[in-house]
Amino acid sequence: MEVEHHIESPLIAKISFHKVLETLEEIAGSDVDYRSDYAKALLRHTAPYPELRDGITDLSLLEKHEKLIKNLLADLFPTALTKNEIKAAAIPFFNITFNHTERFKKILMNAGEDFGMSIRNFDDHQFYVFCCCLVLNSYYGHHFDFSKPLFYDIPDSEGIMHHYRILYNADFLELLPTEKAIDITDEDVTLLMDNFDDLELWKKKFPAGSWISKGFGIVSLFDATTESAISNLKTNLLVSEELKEVTKANFEGIFRSIYQIPDLRIGYTEVNVEDNLFRLAPFQEMKSHILNDSAEMSCNSMMCDATLDGMLAQKKYFILSDVERYKSDAGADTTFADHLLAQDIRSCIFAPIIKNGRLLGFIELVSSRSKELNSINSNKLTYILPFLTDTIDRYYSELQNEVDAIIQNEYTAIHHSVYWKFREEALLHVTNRDKKDQAYKEIVFREVYPLYGQIDIKGSSTARNESIEKDLALQLKELHSLFKFIFKNEKLPLIEQHIFELEKLQNELSDSLKADTESGIQTYIINEVHPVLKHFDASNAEVHGKITDYFETLDPKMKMVYDSRKDFDNALSIINKQMAEVLDRKQVEAQTFFPHYYERFKTDGVEHNLYIGASISPKHPYSSLYLNNLRLWQLQAMCEMENEYYKLRPGLPYDLDVTSLILVFSSPISIRFRMDEKRFDVDGTYNARYEVVKKRIDKSNIKGTKDRITEKGKITIVYSQKQEEAEYRRYIQFLQHKKMLGNVIETFEVEDLQGVTGLKALRISVEYDSNKRPEATYSYEDLLKELNV
Repeated sequence: MEVEHHIESPLIAKISFHKVLETLEEIAGSDVDYRSDYAKALLRHTAPYPELRDGITDLSLLEKHEKLIKNLLADLFPTALTKNEIKAAAIPFFNITFNHTERFKKILMNAGEDFGMSIRNFDDHQFYVFCCCLVLNSYYGHHFDFSKPLFYDIPDSEGIMHHYRILYNADFLELLPTEKAIDITDEDVTLLMDNFDDLELWKKKFPAGSWISKGFGIVSLFDATTESAISNLKTNLLVSEELKEVTKANFEGIFRSIYQIPDLRIGYTEVNVEDNLFRLAPFQEMKSHILNDSAEMSCNSMMCDATLDGMLAQKKYFILSDVERYKSDAGADTTFADHLLAQDIRSCIFAPIIKNGRLLGFIELVSSRSKELNSINSNKLTYILPFLTDTIDRYYSELQNEVDAIIQNEYTAIHHSVYWKFREEALLHVTNRDKKDQAYKEIVFREVYPLYGQIDIKGSSTARNESIEKDLALQLKELHSLFKFIFKNEKLPLIEQHIFELEKLQNELSDSLKADTESGIQTYIINEVHPVLKHFDASNAEVHGKITDYFETLDPKMKMVYDSRKDFDNALSIINKQMAEVLDRKQVEAQTFFPHYYERFKTDGVEHNLYIGASISPKHPYSSLYLNNLRLWQLQAMCEMENEYYKLRPGLPYDLDVTSLILVFSSPISIRFRMDEKRFDVDGTYNARYEVVKKRIDKSNIKGTKDRITEKGKITIVYSQKQEEAEYRRYIQFLQHKKMLGNVIETFEVEDLQGVTGLKALRISVEYDSNKRPEATYSYEDLLKELNV
């Protein structure tokens, strides 16, 4: 007997066989002798036990009368069907079951002593309301359809979960009110009909213990494991946002239920048809059994051409029911069979995932037992693959969207402030697909005000050349020393020649680093020197050791000394990334003032362009106040970027200086999105003057001198009109008050540029916050780790 009690119920369960006994009494009075005698005998045996008619609440009595109850219910539980049917007497919803068929008993025995049988996803709220609906339908004659598929999930002896559909028969059950019962009116029914979730209302109309459920029901179970498992698979695939949430445990549990194979394992391998590669899918948590521990592999290196033709071209399942037999039949090439056996795979099915004629990858079903997976049970995949295919295709689409978002954000950004304009144009084409010849309209924003700024690495070209020269000098010195050592042991003329050539290159390098010096030395070392060194074998241990030590000092990819250059490149990357992050973070704040176009570029430093105007955001009323506000914000942001560099500098592996510049341009311009270049550019000849100034201004000198207009530790503001100077002097005074800028303001003219004259500049020092600069604000290791450089 299986029993599960719910916390509270409107029904008091009384297990009674009164309807069976009443039927027996009718048969006992019939003219059919053998039926009459049988009924009279049963009635005679049950007579001493009135509780069988009146009702049993003490469930221990069911065990006491087990044999008698079995005889009473013999017509309902035929002995001939006991090993086939999964059936028992029960009280519906209460999970009180008894008088099980032999097959039901075996299922419960295989589940284990600790297994507690309960209806899936059937909580106490549903139980209470369903019991109330049972009263409304059976006693009051209403027709509430409260039925839903009910399941028992019961494991077998190997731990495979089976799913059984529950069917109830309540012909031998009647409902009787107790003194606690409340008469239900039509108004009550209407109220209850609209308030399934209001459990307190149901308890008010049907108090606990207000009705008696007298009699018994019959519960029949139908093994719906495959259907239920597929349904669970569909549910998981639909609700999960990421593949890793439904793979591994969920997938394998569901597939094991479908295939009844306890050691079944699931995998997935992506296929790149163009490059003929098996690859790990970027979104997956499932193991790839084709690849095992590799990230990618040539299809031909793992499988023969005939196998690949069937998998890739014909899109058929690849099935091995016995891998060891396949190995013995495969002839000379047993690579794939050995690969599977090494993973304890002795039978397998690889099913292609195809969407719109495109092969995405393979779902892998593998088992450590031969013949468990075969061409017959592979047909079960027919019901499953459509759901898997749609889901995996969705993951690839979501992955592509994520990739596109990164590309747009990091490489070809269409800033959100102007996205609306692109969307309008795109929607115009989508809604007018019939107009095949409709050209794409260029996106233009007129009457916008530009702001330009940059924080530049001072002397970056010189510093880069110095780092290259240091690495080359070090490598030539090491090679010269190495070849002299080899020559002492091996008196070879070729070695002596290389010593001469290395000395010559050292002298050339000490004179000056020319444009082709680096490539010339690198070509000589890689093509001439390294092959000679690799010629020497391990016969001379001392020479071989020296050569090995030399190669270990080289960068594994470049095969050259890459110490000083690496420090320079890392320092440049750290500065660029941190400056860009400060600017991007500040931009979030600036966009709240008034939506404007923003873009930035990383070169040897960080440049940024801002465009603000009514055409950028036509839904917001524009005023020149927003331009003034953005200019002040820009100057303040440059101060903060300078301070951030001040904190970074002690931890950098290469000592570099930065300079800051702001270009003021008060005339409105037009910008146009260049379809061929996929970026915004100024529009028209007049507006090109702004671009000329922007590209050349940072390398300009103070008029009449050889001094650059930019200087480390200072911000240079270039302008052309008196009112621009007056405006920025006000901003400077304000930031001086905030202790962000120094007290001395330099004023000078900028040398004439090509076609541009009359530029002037203000230059003012940045006040660094010394309180925020302990000697090691950032360590080099922390910078590399946190900034992921």
